[in-house]
Amino acid sequence: MLPMGVLTAVLTPLRDDLSIDHAGFAEHCHWLLANGCDGVAPMGTTGEANSFGVDERTEALERLLAAGIPKDRIVIGTGCSAIPDTIALTRHALAHGVADTLMLPPFYYKNVSDDGVYATFERVIQGVGDARLRIYLYHFPQMSGVPITHRLIERLRKNYPDTVVGMKDSSGDWDNMKSACERFPGLRVYAGTEKVLLAVLRAGGAGCISATTNLTCRLAGELYAKWKTPAADALQEKLTLVRNVLEKYPRIPVLKQLAADRVARPAWRLPRPPLEALSTADAKQVAAELARLGIDY
Repeated sequence: MLPMGVLTAVLTPLRDDLSIDHAGFAEHCHWLLANGCDGVAPMGTTGEANSFGVDERTEALERLLAAGIPKDRIVIGTGCSAIPDTIALTRHALAHGVADTLMLPPFYYKNVSDDGVYATFERVIQGVGDARLRIYLYHFPQMSGVPITHRLIERLRKNYPDTVVGMKDSSGDWDNMKSACERFPGLRVYAGTEKVLLAVLRAGGAGCISATTNLTCRLAGELYAKWKTPAADALQEKLTLVRNVLEKYPRIPVLKQLAADRVARPAWRLPRPPLEALSTADAKQVAAELARLGIDY
């Protein structure tokens, strides 16, 4: 089972030709795991998963495993618009010993019913046909346009309790996260932002799977280690201040810029189109703001 605590929605470093820098990808994952992260979540939104083809995504996972990233500390993004692609990516992960999958609903068609979304997950589960599979539902309605409702969770949990085991809630809706923790005991609820890491832990949640822990992993890891102590609130306050700075900039470009600065690899700042690299002015501004907060990354 995926560990509780701080997980990072991992950036995907690229080369100048916009192909994946596999060595750099593994290096970054190792750095995260050595600096406060309990697990990594490659090929999600932050990892630009939907800008990569199925073959690129399967190779990325294989290369991470070959580089020694522990399979039991990975939750791999496999949700696609096409059911066969989701099944193929999920089967591939299981064939390589990765049972934990972060799964978007089908996201191209909007205003679909819960019944339609349920049918998708059911076809994926039955199509994969492997009892080892563990699905973490990915609720990100601002991006996907297709919410994971509590009614849908209830139905999936009733019929597939050993398969549908968790959720990443990137909605930013604290009431939705809190009520999921309360309504579905045993469901591992991960917040999509470390701004509510302490709150979700206190509500019985599992932790966070966050984009900005690509940068704040040490501070977030310290908070998780001390969340039951008197130091927790002050750590959460600092973590929130850093996140607030980062939220002023385009999320993936700013994080890629900071990752590139950390390792002195300029190509890492590049996302795949249609995303664009952070401007030089914004890069200087965010570095100055983080320096004022005393953030060492």
